[in-house]
Amino acid sequence: MYLCLCKGITDSDIREAGQAGIVMPCQLKAKFGLKDPGCCGRCSKNIDEFAQIAMSVHQTPSSNGVRS
Repeated sequence: MYLCLCKGITDSDIREAGQAGIVMPCQLKAKFGLKDPGCCGRCSKNIDEFAQIAMSVHQTPSSNGVRS
């Protein structure tokens, strides 16, 4: 599902960022350019939801029982 139409960011993109350890709102804003010109800024208002999605993936144990 698209979370940001301006940048074409999907929930899958946010999950991939979470798997890479990018989970803080400021990290997500920087990675996806959510404050760059050309972005309407609506997604920045929902950045806490983005962070929750990213953290949920980052905290999920891997198949070998070790957290990623």
